[in-house]
Amino acid sequence: MLIVGIAGGTGCGKTTVVNKVMASFRSGDVALLPQDSYYRDSAHLPLEERQKLNFDHPDSIEWSLLIEHIRELKKGNSVRQPIYSYLTCTRSAETLLVQPHKVVIVEGILILTQQEMRDLLDIKVFVDADPDDRLSRVLRRDLAERGRSAEIVLDRYDRTVKPMHLEFIDPSKRYADIIIPQGGENKVGIRVLTSLIREHLNTSSETV
Repeated sequence: MLIVGIAGGTGCGKTTVVNKVMASFRSGDVALLPQDSYYRDSAHLPLEERQKLNFDHPDSIEWSLLIEHIRELKKGNSVRQPIYSYLTCTRSAETLLVQPHKVVIVEGILILTQQEMRDLLDIKVFVDADPDDRLSRVLRRDLAERGRSAEIVLDRYDRTVKPMHLEFIDPSKRYADIIIPQGGENKVGIRVLTSLIREHLNTSSETV
């Protein structure tokens, strides 16, 4: 099993990169574990307090569960991935069954910040983007998908997103094997990553 980690700041284009890479393979070859599914459940807090949580700090993630799930998948066991809602800032009672695949992509802003997490990754990728581009993408996404006002998005960006990016996320870039500037628009970077994954799949098929 090949474990690929794809990190990068909020709004850098990680999801676009992941989607384009996965579109190059059959659905049975590649599975996705989003870091965002492993945010700690905040159901015990009032909604107003939940919406003020710092989602860009490493402590917001239940790393032990994510790491356990990756290890179980490597053993050939299926796992129950949590389902997290940005609208309520809580985990659903339901879970998503993830079966072992030849390739597992772990995607999220913070995955290269944790050594125990990095040690599980065979390929470490950092998707880079200009801060202004990231902010504009965050604005469009949060207004359209997360029911937030522009004022709330900009306040959160200044209060947590930008400081956490500078403190944790951008420094983790030094651990990357591959850096993809310009996010999903970088066709060459995506082609390189896709080729590495395809090489692994071809090698796995030959050894079966």
